[in-house]
Amino acid sequence: MNIAFFGTPPFTTDFLDALVAGGYSPTLIVTGPDRPVGRGMVKTAPIPKIWAESHTVKVMQPEKLDDAFFEELSQTKWELFVVVAYGKIIPERVITFPSYGTINVHYSLLPKYRGATPTESAILNGDEITGVTIQQMVYKLDAGDILASREVIVDPIDTTLTLRNKLNVEALTLLPQTIAKIFDGTIIHTIQDESAVSTCGKFTKEMGELNLTDSGVTNDRKFRAYTGSIGTYFFQNGTRIKITKAHLEGEQFVIDEVIPENGKRMPYSQYQN
Repeated sequence: MNIAFFGTPPFTTDFLDALVAGGYSPTLIVTGPDRPVGRGMVKTAPIPKIWAESHTVKVMQPEKLDDAFFEELSQTKWELFVVVAYGKIIPERVITFPSYGTINVHYSLLPKYRGATPTESAILNGDEITGVTIQQMVYKLDAGDILASREVIVDPIDTTLTLRNKLNVEALTLLPQTIAKIFDGTIIHTIQDESAVSTCGKFTKEMGELNLTDSGVTNDRKFRAYTGSIGTYFFQNGTRIKITKAHLEGEQFVIDEVIPENGKRMPYSQYQN
């Protein structure tokens, strides 16, 4: 059974381990190219590549999923492609190439929050429940049939980082279970309800600016949603101040720790004094 795995961030190796444990070891890892990292701009391999080399699995690192990539890919008969946070648009001819097509792990209860930032959007909108969906990929943004899904509670103190960890815990068991049903022919395809579709896009750094006169609930949601990505900040007396710790007391947004522009991390109370 030939399975190819498409994924780039470090956490995707947890899914590789789950596939191996479930008896679905991939025979190919498709991941991002080596990139310069750190102050020294040292060319560094993505973690899935390191995982692949340690497990003697073939690796492909295309800059583009072009004709050359497809030509090499098509030298093998593939049963299934699995995509988790790969980071590139996958052409339709690649999506449909394996016998069972391509499946994707998406971090919302589709058709809600199709797009790049479903976890952040759940927090921004104050959702109490979100979830993870395994979908059959099609060449349209997150529009494929739902194969499996599982709900996850959004706690009032969850950040994008903590919520994504909770989602991954569920996805790590849901993915192998879904693959088992695909291969034994018991999988059920559920068509998405197009009337219930919502979408979410990428964020810009400017979206992280807080107006401290806004409601505390709104600012708290932004702080938690943008933690781990663009972050949040505000301006005080012309100085840009990054927020590193904060919490909600009742409906008041309380800033605990900051990094002033060109300054060091410190308690916000110390900065004010």
